[in-house]
Amino acid sequence: MKYSILILVLLLTLTCKKGEKAMANEDSTVANMKKQLNYLALGDSYTIGESVATNENFPNQLANELVKNGLTVNPPIIVAKTGWTTAELQSGIKNAKLPEYKFDIVTLLIGVNNQYRGESIEVYRKEFKELLQTAINFAKDKSHVFIISIPDWGATPHGQQSGRDPKVIAKEIDSFNAINKEETLAAGLSYTNITPFSRLALSDKTLVATDGLHPSGKMYAGWVASLAPLVLNSLK
Repeated sequence: MKYSILILVLLLTLTCKKGEKAMANEDSTVANMKKQLNYLALGDSYTIGESVATNENFPNQLANELVKNGLTVNPPIIVAKTGWTTAELQSGIKNAKLPEYKFDIVTLLIGVNNQYRGESIEVYRKEFKELLQTAINFAKDKSHVFIISIPDWGATPHGQQSGRDPKVIAKEIDSFNAINKEETLAAGLSYTNITPFSRLALSDKTLVATDGLHPSGKMYAGWVASLAPLVLNSLK
């Protein structure tokens, strides 16, 4: 009888502890969902979403996707401008007077204008590495930094009609992406390759904005489909 009572007490104690642990985990999940997350997006025209509505650019679509998954995300702070190279993004960041707090999400997509202007690939590597460190410094943790490859503008109607060989453009874009991928992985950061998706614009013009050059909201949605799971996983 004595042993039966003892076993019953032990079972009740274990059950209570499991219940308390489950409640603690649930409380933690709810707390994370209610927490307001801050997002910094660094880049060029592909980040501001040239020729599409603000809510269609990829930072805002990404934020909306996170909200759909139960998170609370403040409107993204975007430091980007059409035509910016790595050097110009560095200057833009210095002049942006950004908040002093650390960000929960930081994205970086930069380099197409370095390629477009025929700038040195060695200079790109140097400045891209510096921007990686800048992104890390802005983030609460390096696992919250997400790097995106350069899309191939040669696959767009404008690229096809630009007078420049689309095959050469593609080769140069691949060279720049080889560098940003190498440096991203060396820094231990997340890398999302959206370049193959950007090349679908050759056969699907709905992936291109009305200017014939920049991505449409539909293309940005495709980028977000690849990026959002990585971001969500980092915020667990």
